[in-house]
Amino acid sequence: MSWTCDAVHGGSLRRVDLESGTNGWASPPGDFFLLRSANYFSKRQKSPGGEYLLSPAGMDWLKSPSKLDNVLGRPDNRVGQALRQAQAQGESLKSFILAVNLQIPGKEQHSAVFYFATEEPVQSGSLLWRFIEGDDAFRNQRFKLVNRIVKGPWIVKKTVGNYSACLLGKALTCNYHRGPNYLEIDVDIGSSAIANAILRLALGYVTSVTVDMGFLVEAQSEDELPERLIGAVRVCQMEMSAATFVDGDAPNAPRGNKVNHLSH
Repeated sequence: MSWTCDAVHGGSLRRVDLESGTNGWASPPGDFFLLRSANYFSKRQKSPGGEYLLSPAGMDWLKSPSKLDNVLGRPDNRVGQALRQAQAQGESLKSFILAVNLQIPGKEQHSAVFYFATEEPVQSGSLLWRFIEGDDAFRNQRFKLVNRIVKGPWIVKKTVGNYSACLLGKALTCNYHRGPNYLEIDVDIGSSAIANAILRLALGYVTSVTVDMGFLVEAQSEDELPERLIGAVRVCQMEMSAATFVDGDAPNAPRGNKVNHLSH
């Protein structure tokens, strides 16, 4: 996917070495995460996550006067631009992007946006396909974050927890934006006082914290096992000042639909 090469290397946070990198992001192996195995419901066993379902397509660290919603729907979004340019030349016509936008409140709004992509259509009928095509109620019941603190002060490890899992759509307000070739999940950290407090603590130590975050659709029945990661990212000792400024208003943005089907 030639367009993803630009996307991977073009953000304000550069891609860095997995072990020694700072102020950047990297792709941790899926096996670093323990997910529900094929016999989870009978034996409660977890197993290493294996390969991602989608490929890493970059990270953006953004700041703005107002909350940034549907960043992939903005004409100035660099990842969306890269795909549109490729498609204008007849390439990557089946490509699909899934983005997770962690919206961090404050005097200035920040967004950490993680992009994952595939060149081929997501397999019809698969759990990920059902998540992409489903309604918000289904998504909220299934969208899961698994994280682990790789480096950081004891207080951060103690507070955030290690190898902790969270259904983001149940703990926080998530808004889903479905465009012609993307799904963006906007996670409003400010919607939970607890999440906001934990994040404030972590951001206080952000330059000494390295965290792995994996995103997946939770398996809730036998036929959905084993769980697979959509993708994962390691954020390495990030500098708050590395954020790129983005105008809060994006006039003429081709908005994705906020899908909210009553039935599907």
